[in-house]
Amino acid sequence: VQLVESGGGLVQAGGSLRLSCAASGFTFDRYAIGWLRQAPGKEREGVSCISSSDGSLYYADSVKGRFTISSDNAKNTVYLQMNSLKPEDTAVYYCAATLYCRVHGLGPTFGSWGQGTQVTVSS
Repeated sequence: VQLVESGGGLVQAGGSLRLSCAASGFTFDRYAIGWLRQAPGKEREGVSCISSSDGSLYYADSVKGRFTISSDNAKNTVYLQMNSLKPEDTAVYYCAATLYCRVHGLGPTFGSWGQGTQVTVSS
């Protein structure tokens, strides 16, 4: 499993960013991809998840209505469109392959995670 994140950066509060997660090394359309984030001094948080096998989605309450996850199976890539960004969204964002999306989060992850991409939202 190989996952490569991109698209992070520095943005002002209220701005937008789109993260990409390019996946390889596994059958993309049989599993799910989740986005997680970790801010300094905080626990890792599952942000969103999309399943290519059954179309299920998950969003953390903290990002509902602002973030949208999507998948391009032809490109084995998952995107996270982040709008109305807040300073509390500042974190390193990782994508991970997961067996499925759950109602309240991500299922078990497998394989190696990406290196992460830094998102910094200034106030």
